[in-house]
Amino acid sequence: MKKVICNIFGHHYTISKKVTQHIKEYKCIHCGKEVTTDATGNLSTLTPELQDINKTLESIYQKRHRAAHAA
Repeated sequence: MKKVICNIFGHHYTISKKVTQHIKEYKCIHCGKEVTTDATGNLSTLTPELQDINKTLESIYQKRHRAAHAA
């Protein structure tokens, strides 16, 4: 039933994780589909490869911000 809602009205995404200021992961509240922003700013299906890329970006982003705040 929930997939029918998405097929008719489209997905209703909410932010599930902020990777950086510009890259976020989203999840549909109805069907659970997960997407992320890609290099061009468009939404792409969240694959295991993109999850690994996002984890790496997040760790680099956090290290860089910790160093900037410590200085």
